[in-house]
Amino acid sequence: QAIYVPADDLTDPAPATTFAHLDATTVLSRAIAELGIYPAVDPLDSTSRIMDPNIVGPEHYDVARGVQKILQDYKSLQDIIAILGMDELSEEDKLTVARARKIQRFLSQPFQVAEVFTGHMGKLVPLKETIKGFKQILAAE
Repeated sequence: QAIYVPADDLTDPAPATTFAHLDATTVLSRAIAELGIYPAVDPLDSTSRIMDPNIVGPEHYDVARGVQKILQDYKSLQDIIAILGMDELSEEDKLTVARARKIQRFLSQPFQVAEVFTGHMGKLVPLKETIKGFKQILAAE
């Protein structure tokens, strides 16, 4: 099912009420599409009830939450970066930005559904390899 969200406001009562009854939501973001990342899925606004360590396993869960934390921290830093620039960030914040940008690029790996937008042939990456790749980014490898 697709749900149109007026003005991209996820807090609007109509879609918010509907979302409460769904097992998962995949939120497509105009801002992410503007960065050239396809599919433009917003990993911070998208949800899944099966993202539970008892269902997906502790490693998958911990890595996914780690990725979300880095992306959330990066989102919090974006105003500072826009106003003061990268040079004013602490070394830890610079590392967060670098990891978040790697995560964004990793999320834009060649998907078959995005071929028409990117011109890159899609590839299927097994879940184990995807988790391993994110784990390496989180460990700054």
